[in-house]
Amino acid sequence: MALPLYVVTLILSSSLLFLVQPMVGKMILPLLGGTPAVWNTCMVFFQACLLAGYAYAHGSAAWLGARRQAVAHLVLLMLPLIALPITFGASVTPPPSGNPTFWLLTQLMLCAGLPFFVVSASAPLLQKWFAQTGHPSAKDPYFLYAASNVGSLGALLGYPLLVEPNMALGAQTTTWSIGYGLLIIAIACCAIALWRAKNDAPKHEAARVNEPRASIGWPRRMHWILLAAVPSSLMLGVTTHVTTNVAAVPLLWVVPLAIYLLTFIFVFAARPPIPHGLMVQAFPFVVVVLGLLFFAPPQELGWYVIPVHLVAFFVAAMVCHGELARRRPSTQHLTEYYLWMSFGGVLGGLFNAILAPLTFNSIAEYPIAVVAACMLMPRKSMPQASSLKPHLSVLDLAMPLGVGLIALAIVTGLKMSAMPVTWLSLMAVFFIPAFLSFQFKDSPIRFGLAIGIVLLVTASYSESGSGDVLAVERNFFGVKRVMFSPDRTTKLLAHGTTNHGSQSVDPAKADQPLAYFHRNGPLGDVFNTIASETPPRPVGIIGLGVGSIAAYAAPDQQFTYYEIDPAVEAMARNEAYFTFLSKCPGKVDVVLGDGRLTIARAPDKHFGLIILDAFSSDAIPTHLLSLEAMNVYLSKLSDDGILAFHISNGFLNLEPVVARLAERAHLACISRSDRGLRRDELADGQLAAHYVVMSRMPERLAALESKPRWHRCEPSKDVPVWTDQYCDILGVLRLPQPGTEPPHLAQSSPPREPIHTDESSELKVK
Repeated sequence: MALPLYVVTLILSSSLLFLVQPMVGKMILPLLGGTPAVWNTCMVFFQACLLAGYAYAHGSAAWLGARRQAVAHLVLLMLPLIALPITFGASVTPPPSGNPTFWLLTQLMLCAGLPFFVVSASAPLLQKWFAQTGHPSAKDPYFLYAASNVGSLGALLGYPLLVEPNMALGAQTTTWSIGYGLLIIAIACCAIALWRAKNDAPKHEAARVNEPRASIGWPRRMHWILLAAVPSSLMLGVTTHVTTNVAAVPLLWVVPLAIYLLTFIFVFAARPPIPHGLMVQAFPFVVVVLGLLFFAPPQELGWYVIPVHLVAFFVAAMVCHGELARRRPSTQHLTEYYLWMSFGGVLGGLFNAILAPLTFNSIAEYPIAVVAACMLMPRKSMPQASSLKPHLSVLDLAMPLGVGLIALAIVTGLKMSAMPVTWLSLMAVFFIPAFLSFQFKDSPIRFGLAIGIVLLVTASYSESGSGDVLAVERNFFGVKRVMFSPDRTTKLLAHGTTNHGSQSVDPAKADQPLAYFHRNGPLGDVFNTIASETPPRPVGIIGLGVGSIAAYAAPDQQFTYYEIDPAVEAMARNEAYFTFLSKCPGKVDVVLGDGRLTIARAPDKHFGLIILDAFSSDAIPTHLLSLEAMNVYLSKLSDDGILAFHISNGFLNLEPVVARLAERAHLACISRSDRGLRRDELADGQLAAHYVVMSRMPERLAALESKPRWHRCEPSKDVPVWTDQYCDILGVLRLPQPGTEPPHLAQSSPPREPIHTDESSELKVK
């Protein structure tokens, strides 16, 4: 019974570990907003706790031994009970100004640190215990790590599919507390099984088959760290690359993380389902194909290349994790092995989340990790795990440089022929040198360096032809580009594949708002209804973009933008790119910070119109669509004011969500979704926009409702009201409709019927 008991306990502990992270993230969202800096801070905190848990498991095992460690750990398991259920409490508020990082870390430590730390120690600790039980499988207990990752994978997929759609946040924390109680019982049973074991020092503890008892040297530890760090970096890199440069698909981050966990399950299984050698042989082929896709125009290939990136990541992770599993030590070093593995994962995450945004202006960390994975492939002349010294010769440096010179020669020839930089010319620059690099596939260092040089030369050639790109900036909020449209009639601001506004290069048309903000679109109708108001009342806008909406301002009218990204403000204010703000006939202020938190500081009843323009990307800020957020907006809106939601999104149908919020607040609500725009409308710079507009006074919307394409919203009881405690992204997810424009043009798809879910808990709108 020992083996099933340990398997179930590991699955339970890893499930709790992967459930607590998104649960705590939802708690923080209304307090600090949806800034990437907040999520990065949370990620660093949880990775640090995981590393601390592994360090505790290693240190206590070495100091106390497995049996006394079991007693100490059972005592430690009782301490988190004083912190359950996990909650931030109603009185917890962030500092009014300044950097909240230290405050956030402190709150995470107080509210979730102890439970997460204790649970995180379970994987290495239980495997160490199992190695002492004398069970026939205890001689190589690493297969239990596969069971642990089964639990992690189940929780990862279960949270968006089952937990989030069916449980409010309060119910989630209660359920997690019950699960923690069950974990205490299960670990106690595992400890009893350990104490009852007859063999206190089994023979297999001294040495594994084909591995002599020996100390672990630093070269071997460094190899473990690198083999763990590269897949961790790759996971984040492929997620960022795909959601930024291919398609802004919500929840897409779940897929690479699921693949990451799946590779651990496969390589640490008692009988791995995929041979490690097969993955090693396939990886060079995959790298060449993947390298070419780095330079493929997304508007031509679209989101169909996403499976290629995911398959490439799977193979790369299988190679690195397969090597990590192949090089595992005897059970006497088990906890130390997991400690360095965890340290490598933390380094990979820090490289992508912290260092890369500060260092690169593109998603350069992704190809860098691919090159590193190439260099970590095993050599054919390295059959034993003990052969760890790098094999570096003069040829390993000279031959990649030779391939690079060939690539440069091709680039020089193309430039001399005055051939423009096209998809075909990029293929020529990359493919021939990459084919030569492929011949080095049996020499990992040589192959990795050659591929890296070819990618660098091709990227430089690609940038030399990117005359349409005027500026690029990257920070915690992503990569922003100011560029010309393909026909060079407009300049636009793009965040990955999402269009955040454009302006005509023709001075005679430069004052006309385009794209989603066109005067012939829904927003133009809204401003026409308030144009006769005297004096014109202040307008509040969450989301700046290029400042297109400022073109609607009347003389001396106050427009206040609330923008989370300082780089967006800098680009919008730069008159070399856009002039909506500088030439606005009214008064314009830009307040930096999370929209919900910053607009809450505005005077009550101040705005005659509030526009929310923050829902077109892959990671929509759900805290801006909650019932509590509606309370904030309505408190800042005049009694006869208008509230407008811009909800154009190619993958999410948000109208049912917004309509339910309006119904709960007893507001009149109408909608306009432009589909099938005429050719002349598209030629005039208009994009299909979807707006939902509401007001406390139905008569304020009468003129709008009488216009073409506007209709009254009919809320569905089958769609739950979103709150800070509950939201269901999966319930409004939809696939892009056939025939729609690529995501980089930011066309919205026709709405579909929402997925039916149960009603959630309700809050009263004041």
